[in-house]
Amino acid sequence: MGKRKKIAERVTTLMDKPQSIRNIGIVAHIDHGKTTLSDNLLGGAGMISMDLAGKQLFMDFDPLEQARGITIDAANVSMVHEVDGEEYLINMIDTPGHVDFGGDVTRAMRAVDGAVVVVDAVEGAMPQTETVLRQALKEGVRPVLFVNKVDRMINELKVEKKDMAARLGKVIDNVNKLIQGMDEEKYKAGWKLDAAKGNIAFGSALYNWAISVPQMKKTGIGFDQVVDYCNAGKMKELAEKVPLYIAVNDMIVKFLPSPVEAQKERVNIIWHGDWNSPVGKAMSNCDPNGPVAFMINKVKVDPHAGEVATGRLFSGTLRRGMELYVSGYGGTNRIQQTGVVMGAERVEVEEIPAGNIAAVTGLRDAIVGSTVSSEEGMTPFEQIKHVSEPVMTVAVEAKNTRDLPKVVEVLRQIAKEDPTLQVNINEETGEHLMAGMGELHLDVTITRIQRDRGVELKTSPPIVVYRESIAGHAGPVEGKSPNHHNRFYIEFEPLEEGVVTALKEGKLSMKMEELERRKLLTDNGMDKDEARNISGYYGTNVLLNMTKGIQYLRETMELMLEGFEEALKNGPICREPVQGVKAKLMDVKLHEDAVHRGPAQVIPAVRQAVQAGILMADPVLLEPFQNVYIQVPQDQMGGAMSEIQGRRGVILSMESQGDMVILKSKMPVAQMFGFSGAIRSATEGRALWSTEFAGFEPLPANLLQETVRQIRTRKGLKPEMPKPSDYLKVV
Repeated sequence: MGKRKKIAERVTTLMDKPQSIRNIGIVAHIDHGKTTLSDNLLGGAGMISMDLAGKQLFMDFDPLEQARGITIDAANVSMVHEVDGEEYLINMIDTPGHVDFGGDVTRAMRAVDGAVVVVDAVEGAMPQTETVLRQALKEGVRPVLFVNKVDRMINELKVEKKDMAARLGKVIDNVNKLIQGMDEEKYKAGWKLDAAKGNIAFGSALYNWAISVPQMKKTGIGFDQVVDYCNAGKMKELAEKVPLYIAVNDMIVKFLPSPVEAQKERVNIIWHGDWNSPVGKAMSNCDPNGPVAFMINKVKVDPHAGEVATGRLFSGTLRRGMELYVSGYGGTNRIQQTGVVMGAERVEVEEIPAGNIAAVTGLRDAIVGSTVSSEEGMTPFEQIKHVSEPVMTVAVEAKNTRDLPKVVEVLRQIAKEDPTLQVNINEETGEHLMAGMGELHLDVTITRIQRDRGVELKTSPPIVVYRESIAGHAGPVEGKSPNHHNRFYIEFEPLEEGVVTALKEGKLSMKMEELERRKLLTDNGMDKDEARNISGYYGTNVLLNMTKGIQYLRETMELMLEGFEEALKNGPICREPVQGVKAKLMDVKLHEDAVHRGPAQVIPAVRQAVQAGILMADPVLLEPFQNVYIQVPQDQMGGAMSEIQGRRGVILSMESQGDMVILKSKMPVAQMFGFSGAIRSATEGRALWSTEFAGFEPLPANLLQETVRQIRTRKGLKPEMPKPSDYLKVV
């Protein structure tokens, strides 16, 4: 610990020099070498032995990560690196590569200003590389590139010296193409990756060496010499001459922005408050003396200290004993401890100024995504938008009845720590449901609950999460209030695809200027007249008010939106969430006496009209799909293809790389259970595969009735598909 204490002291002296700070994330596709690279950087900083770097996997400190050989949690560490006699503080987050833990990558991107994108020299840019790059660019995080596993290219593929440049050039071009496609403006403004400029390094994280063009000039070691060393098996010697941590850290310091530089632009992307307010000015200047603006990107329970909230401090200074406001809560929370994170440990420090990544205890109301400030009414940061949605659910119950209260408490805590988990606690039926990104995500969460919280659980087999929607038009449907004094006439039709996407990506909000919102809606395909009359939305469904001059409607609208939301949270087909529905209010008859148009009258009337309307408008069930990428030798291709087609999969493209074939396909999540074992046996264990979320698509008509029956039976509802008359008193 002495070694780390010394490093913590050096870290503390640099904390108040924001020009010398670099907040970075390490991102990549699974197994491309992020954690091995992190080891090298930590070895260079003196935190772990250089002999163990690349093998110790210091950032995978959870026993579960070590047992499974993958990163599950984003892990933070702070270290010091010297360039040309000047010291720099690098706050680094090592992120997971598995698609099930993509939420951690999104949240980490909120805390950093730059990202080291790691790409395997042999495999090149893979699906998850594209996803993590998109997450970084969306948050305004600048990328640099580290091409890893160059030794494999030389020793396994036997690539000759003359072909090296072309092979590596192809990898770089692919990554550049992705950046250009995602953000042409930034690409032209200097975010293009260029080896000659120096924002790309090449090396082997496992063998601790790396080179970049600036390093070649200093050391005189280029690709020709690297090939000779690799062929001679002198990796250790090469690592002494061109240590990886120097090439990569120099690149980080030179090409990734300091908080002072980054916050001028980044705050614009992630905060939509008043730029001329004290908080706005303090954040764009990274001012340690301004009001506190702290964005939480991780909450973890420490058995000794309670809840630890980690996040990025954009302005102000955090000190012990401070009283701060948490967005969405009244009253204040008092900070008990402030510290920096060193992998598995937290080192306490007296105070943390703006521009740093801080870990604090005492913020009991904070959840992931909370804005914490010393200003009571501060406009919160934009919500963190996750790329994929939960696609699988398990029912969870306690093995012993005495643990029941504990299970509820633990599930609430877990939902607070990981926003990509949706926990549904039904007090009436006693059923607890947990929805996650995939089998592995749920499996890891349940294992951890049992291990860390000492609660024995029984779980059901994973169930796929469906969505409900409509394919046709219906209406006007009449919704009557229980007292028959109020009537609502609503029409239904599918919402335009562009508007659904804008809602999913969080581009649309009722807080926007009306003109800006109207333009966004019309640009995405909505009729001008309709765009003018949007009253509210829930998820990816909108309610439009097409009526004119109806008395008392304005004060009733809040209740109508509540009824609209209630109907869509649990749709009429089989109580699954509804998406992509446009409901148009065409006419309303309201009682003049406010007593007769209260919540007990309006909410059920609207709810029943919406439920019946969905059933009349050609209802469809949407099932989640995943893109499945499989790399397989040509002689094993038949096995992989029949495995895809036997699971209702569709092959989208096929390309050859040497003796390998890359299959890109799309498959319903319902058919993915047990896929890893099946693909291994179908290809003699020689297939490499990965998945990414591909959205929801309509279930084939021949499977609809049977699937609805299964879901309804499982939920204890009557098995038959409901009819509109079940919801309306009179049709």
